[in-house]
Amino acid sequence: MKKDLLNVSGLNAADLISILDHAGRIKAWHKEGREYTPLKGKTLGMIFYKSSTRTRLSFEVGMYQLGGLAIFLSNRDIQLGRGETEEDTAKIMSRYLDGIMVRTFSQESVEAFARTAAIPVINGLTDLLHPCQILSDLFTIKEKKGGCEGVRIAYIGDGNNIANSWIDAALRVPIHLRLACPQGYDPDRGFLARGEKEAAAKVELFRDPSEAADGADVLYTDVWTSMGQEAEKDARAEAFRNFQINRRIVEQARKDAIVMHCLPAHRGEEITSEVIDGPRSVVLDQAENRLHVQKAVMDILMGGKEK
Repeated sequence: MKKDLLNVSGLNAADLISILDHAGRIKAWHKEGREYTPLKGKTLGMIFYKSSTRTRLSFEVGMYQLGGLAIFLSNRDIQLGRGETEEDTAKIMSRYLDGIMVRTFSQESVEAFARTAAIPVINGLTDLLHPCQILSDLFTIKEKKGGCEGVRIAYIGDGNNIANSWIDAALRVPIHLRLACPQGYDPDRGFLARGEKEAAAKVELFRDPSEAADGADVLYTDVWTSMGQEAEKDARAEAFRNFQINRRIVEQARKDAIVMHCLPAHRGEEITSEVIDGPRSVVLDQAENRLHVQKAVMDILMGGKEK
């Protein structure tokens, strides 16, 4: 039976542990220069409705390093851009490929691919969720903190797909999640209600970033204006002006707290250059780990092996 990656909460505990543990092995082998090519002869189709740096690089380079081939497919360059349905596209792609990664706007679009495709489908990002990013973030926290259980994560900023995905992760990982968002920019209401009710760890929403950052092990932020929201930039800049990770906020956290950002960063807005380039920042390690975690995900889903 094929498996997809559409969200973090859709993974059971064994799947989640398997991905993170295998990512650790793959990263170690990569650093040792060891060749590991379990996907030799296999092909991943990558559909992009949105521009990308880390997602495209991590999947394309990762597939190459695993011995396979990744094909970049802009929605403008294939028949999706001329009205072919996701379902028809998924059926055809299933005859050519071994896996599909979709980076798009609508979560329903990715789920339509998954319902129809006979091969694994990976959510490379939607406006609702970004599971690949959060799996890489969990891996980074595990590396830096020795584990994720009980870790206090302060997410400061927009209640966007990253915030939603952290709530989604809290349904599977016993973290203590503190979200600080301005009024009117909360995470998805359904995810927030479910997180506050069902998460094994605490999920809390604050209006004061200092409260969220108090005693945090991890400080995390994202851009104030995501792709497709450019017309709201000025209004958002005003709403978020006090929701910046800067020296004052860092001092509210634990002395050994780490600073994370999923990138790209708008320096001087959601985070200062002093902080993102400072000694607490693990942003570059976090970005690199996208490669290793994506390789683990593809190996497990497309290789058909339990790791």
